[in-house]
Amino acid sequence: MFCLRQVCLFTLRHYQARTLSSDLLLSQINSCTHEDEVFSLVGRNKARLSEKHVGIALNMLWQLQKKKPLLLRTSDYIRNHSQFLTLCILAENKAEHMEDEAVVDTLYSILRLNVEDHDSLAEVLVTEAWKRLERQVLLSLPALSKFALCLYKQRRHFSPVIGKVAHIVDMKLNSIQDIRILSVLMISISDVISQSFRDRLLHKAGQLLEEKDEVHFNYAKRILQFLQNVKLRYHPLLEKCNKIFIKSASRLDIHSISLIFGLYEQLGFDNAEFHLVAKQLLSETIDDYYDPETFAKLFFTLGPMAGSRVRERLLVTAVRMAEEFSSHQVLVILKTMQKMKCRNSHLLKKMASVLHKHLDSYHVLQLVKLAQYLVVLRCHNLELFAKLKMLLFGFLKSSVIPADTAAIIRVLAMLPSFQVEEIVINKAAAVLPQCRLHHLNCIATAVVKWNHYDQLHWQNSSELCVKLLQKLNDCGFQRLQKANNLNLLLEELTHVNGEWFAEVLSEETMAMCQRLIDQITWANVLQLSFFLIKTNHRCPSLLDRIASVTVENIDKIHPFEIYFILFLFSGVNYDPPANEEFFESCIQHLISNLSCFETHHLVLLGHVLAVAGYFPPVLITRIFNVSFLSKLDAQLEVLPDTLKQRVRSRLMKLNRAVCLECPEFHIPWFHEHYCQRVFRNSSSRINPLRQHVHRMLIEILGGSHYARISVLTPYYYEIDFECILDENKKPLSYMAQNIPLDDVEGIHLRHDIKDEGRKALPPGAQRIALEFLDSKAFSKDSRHLKGEPALKKRHLEMLGYRVVQIPHFEWNSMVLSTKGEQLEYLRKHLYGVQ
Repeated sequence: MFCLRQVCLFTLRHYQARTLSSDLLLSQINSCTHEDEVFSLVGRNKARLSEKHVGIALNMLWQLQKKKPLLLRTSDYIRNHSQFLTLCILAENKAEHMEDEAVVDTLYSILRLNVEDHDSLAEVLVTEAWKRLERQVLLSLPALSKFALCLYKQRRHFSPVIGKVAHIVDMKLNSIQDIRILSVLMISISDVISQSFRDRLLHKAGQLLEEKDEVHFNYAKRILQFLQNVKLRYHPLLEKCNKIFIKSASRLDIHSISLIFGLYEQLGFDNAEFHLVAKQLLSETIDDYYDPETFAKLFFTLGPMAGSRVRERLLVTAVRMAEEFSSHQVLVILKTMQKMKCRNSHLLKKMASVLHKHLDSYHVLQLVKLAQYLVVLRCHNLELFAKLKMLLFGFLKSSVIPADTAAIIRVLAMLPSFQVEEIVINKAAAVLPQCRLHHLNCIATAVVKWNHYDQLHWQNSSELCVKLLQKLNDCGFQRLQKANNLNLLLEELTHVNGEWFAEVLSEETMAMCQRLIDQITWANVLQLSFFLIKTNHRCPSLLDRIASVTVENIDKIHPFEIYFILFLFSGVNYDPPANEEFFESCIQHLISNLSCFETHHLVLLGHVLAVAGYFPPVLITRIFNVSFLSKLDAQLEVLPDTLKQRVRSRLMKLNRAVCLECPEFHIPWFHEHYCQRVFRNSSSRINPLRQHVHRMLIEILGGSHYARISVLTPYYYEIDFECILDENKKPLSYMAQNIPLDDVEGIHLRHDIKDEGRKALPPGAQRIALEFLDSKAFSKDSRHLKGEPALKKRHLEMLGYRVVQIPHFEWNSMVLSTKGEQLEYLRKHLYGVQ
């Protein structure tokens, strides 16, 4: 008994000593302030290191690195240290004995130290964590999110273990209350989730963002990354994230700003307020970006919205830095130049010379983008284009991916002086059955261009080209006829445009959309509206369905999406059966959510409603307000030029519409100088057809002093022809009315508004506005007038005109094939003879 007691006491003392020693070692590791101290402890205590020591040592190495600025980190030194290898071997051997969260922490630490994804320790730790998940071991939510992030960083986007993580998130979603944890999990599992699960995640993220007063901008960036991963422009979350970025502006650096700009670009989202904030921040610190990486990001973000002085500084710096740019940074600079519409010859030549050393490092889609940028920027470096053609041709020969093949063929057709070889046509023919509609469209566009410009020079080239086009048509029809899911069809149609689609597949596509009409829901009315806007179709059955679905689900549809739906109906000038209910429901929803719109969006919305004949007082008084217009001017400075011009034009048109149709608002006309400037800078619309018609009008009316061509009315509508008839329908001479005429090459022109031009007419006399309407005034395959021409007619009548509109399909018909028939047609319309 005494001996047994002695043995027990010895064992207990030995165990206590070992525990104390171990605790001391843990304390020493945790107290380290430099990596070498950790390695020294590891070297002296190899035999005593438990799985806990190993995990904490690896974690400490990462924590010490984390405290250092990015440029001062020494990950290479750590990974190459002999004691780091010792730690990795020990961790690999002891992984199965580690605690659950220690496995995840160790994996996270070594990945942050840039250990290769396929490193044996990383593989062992992933396998160990996976085993525990399969055994229903419940990791804490922070540990689960960290593990998911590790898998995402290893690019295991579609692996079964990510599926397991997604399943756990699905089960635990209601219990997640931390937006940091949720945002990490969302981007990690984004590739393996269903649409319904995606929607639940979006709803949960929206809830958590709403509940928290302070949300770190990094979490909002992850939400954007998730939206980009699932290719969804979800406005409620985008707006919430954008508010967080604006609130956190002072903490954003160039890396965060450029990332946000890039994500916004990919998501098709824009926010002028954030652009203004970013512009101010970057303009104040422009001298801080002197290395290639940060300067390329500065150029990308600030370039498109910079004023002339800052823009010039950016271009000069880019030229000076050109030789230092990496292959990726060169692409960023060229892409931004295209966006800026900057054809600075000095910078372009410099970029072209630098590109020679980078060309071989680009993968196929980067080469495609590069070629596109150079063509749009009008680069004239033939040697560079020759090398580009050679590389693209090599990729084409080996390509087995339909999307890549189509992209290469499309960009080859853009390159100057490209002589098409037979192998290109054969390659295109071989891949057609696997192509989506967008890819078919790319190939068709290229083939039509080559055939048109006679770039096919081998024997039987025309015959091969005809066969390929026929096969393209057949594949397109087959692709459409197999469609049984409207969402998938609309997704394919998103990027389809051009003559081939319009001429060959447009009608069949509309028929297929009508066959799938029962699948139209509140979730896809926006995409369908986009498609109808793009194709200029006025299909009553589809429009009626869109209107009814919109009214029934008005609270589920974001106000910004309502704008585009109204844009469609206003644009094609279509009234659905319950027209008043449709417009009033939409307007009420919009008025209740005006805060969702930026200033320039409100202008565009006001114009769309004005075309349809609606002028909500709340919206009109909000727009025509001094503080609103001042804010609009500031935000216009950071918008792309095309959008800036569109907004200014729409504001003028809205101002005109309000003055003419709603005088009770007492809104002044303040676009006189704007209109004068626009018309001074515009080219004359006088063409041979106008001259021909003008001569016929002179013949009908009895002299050149009875008709005017290209007339500007009050409020700056331009009309093709104007004449005045008295109460007996006899023409009145402009000279008799003392109205001055400018005589340019025998044609009477009036370029500005003069008071004498609007003198009161004799009693019973009437001004006639004669307008020729080309195909742009009508929807595709329709004789129904679109919204803008209908608005113009309405306004001209308010200005006292009798409007005579001559549609192109009547004037160009066989019925009016002779001059005599044309004269008779004009005479009947002028004099109102039926």
